[in-house]
Order: sequence, then C-alpha cells, then structure tokens
Amino acid sequence: MPESQQQAVPRSFVELFVAPGAFKPSEPREVIAARYDLCEDMAQLLTEHARSKLFELGVAEEDVLERVQRGLLAEGSVVGPGEAWWITRRLAELLNWPQPSSPERDETS
Repeated sequence: MPESQQQAVPRSFVELFVAPGAFKPSEPREVIAARYDLCEDMAQLLTEHARSKLFELGVAEEDVLERVQRGLLAEGSVVGPGEAWWITRRLAELLNWPQPSSPERDETS
C-alpha cells in the first residue's frame, strides 16, 4: 500500500495486538488497520444511539457506556474484549463524556 494511503492507527489500538512483554504486534499492519477501521466506525455509529439512550433511560453517562460495553461483548460479536473496551473508550471521547472505569481484563483482542 502506498504510504500516502496509509492511515495513522492510534497507539492505544495497536497495543491491543501486543502481548505483555512483547515489542511487536501479533498481527500485520494491514490486519490492525482493518480492525481499527471497523472499531472506529462502530464508535462513530454508536454516538447517536448512546445519546438517545441517555435521554430515553434517564441514566448516567457511565451506565450508557456500560450497556454499550455489554452489548459489544455479547455472544456473536464481531469484536474481541480488547476492541470492545477500546470502542467504549472512544465513544466516551467522541461524546465528551468521562472515560469509563477500566475493567479487569486479561484478554486483548
């Protein structure tokens, strides 16, 4: 792929593919970039849904993010636990909501 067409994948996302103690990601750049595109698109698409749930349910922003996280972790999801957590954090960032508390997790992507 020509360098001009390459996108910058945030370090926080690339780190999902680096095992503890390792220096290099476990997947090639093309795979990581494709997964990033999917996760970024999901975060962008979830913004309106999250805003409407906040209003509709009358709950706190943190509760909406927790519900989104659970949905992303549901059986049959196209994202792994690390990616679900990244999407939830990115969603909070896009909405200018406080970052959710970090879950205890051993799995990465």
